[in-house]
Amino acid sequence: MMPAGPQQILLPVTTGLIVVTVLGALVVNLVPLPLNVLELRPDFCALVLVYWGIHQPRRVGFSLAFVLGLAVDMADASLLGQHALAYVVLLFAAIALHRRVLNFSLIGQSLHILPLLLAGELLMIGVRLIAGDQLPAPGNLLGPVVGAALWIPLSALFRLPRLPKANPDRV
Repeated sequence: MMPAGPQQILLPVTTGLIVVTVLGALVVNLVPLPLNVLELRPDFCALVLVYWGIHQPRRVGFSLAFVLGLAVDMADASLLGQHALAYVVLLFAAIALHRRVLNFSLIGQSLHILPLLLAGELLMIGVRLIAGDQLPAPGNLLGPVVGAALWIPLSALFRLPRLPKANPDRV
């Protein structure tokens, strides 16, 4: 199933854009939220890593995913390595599936992203369970659902800097 509408040629992705989006996702992940909406927060770092793994699989590496995961672990004071492991696995899955996912519309892409984000969350829950933590509430699985719903606006937002500038000399 091909995306609807004419394809637009985008400007190439710069390393600066990838760095800014990853750092922005890390900052958004660190913003404190009230406890009643904390379960709805998607993992923005995972979402951005999956986005770049699908759209630029040769530009985003596993070392970035691992270091970003360690940074999230340290910032959240959570079990060291749980996010790092989940991010590396998510990035691997995104790179492995990138050609398939890009053949779908944004809604179809978000439906492909949902199981990836759920698998990443379940992987982190499994690591915490092995370490002796208690089983979390089922509401913790709402974050990946919200993350999959945010795939469409995130894709539109990340395309904006890559749109070609209008030529004022053209009539």
